[in-house]
Amino acid sequence: QVHVVESGGGLVQAGGSLRLSCAASGRTFRSYTMGWFRPTPGKEREFVAAISWSGGNTFYADSVKGRFTISRDNAKRTVFLQMNSLKSEDTAVYYCAADPQGRGLSRMAGLYDYWGQGTQVTVSS
Repeated sequence: QVHVVESGGGLVQAGGSLRLSCAASGRTFRSYTMGWFRPTPGKEREFVAAISWSGGNTFYADSVKGRFTISRDNAKRTVFLQMNSLKSEDTAVYYCAADPQGRGLSRMAGLYDYWGQGTQVTVSS
């Protein structure tokens, strides 16, 4: 069993920044692919960003490319999502997800086996 816990959400004005953190358990964390998702009116889990086990490869949704940065610290078993130039449409609960099998970067929520409870991000315009 892998436990995933997000933190760092909050209220921010449009144009501002937030940094989300995601702590995951497991001795083999350094082998996990990790991802961030958020719900939208049309999709329960919309892909935001993903990072490979080493951190050497990242993948972003077009809607956040150039504004968000995903990174990880394997020694601390933590993944980060730095969100800059936030827009009102970024308002959502952000979920962190873990793929312990490390099947490669994917926008498919079904490939991630473990999920956190989410952290709320609210961007005021």
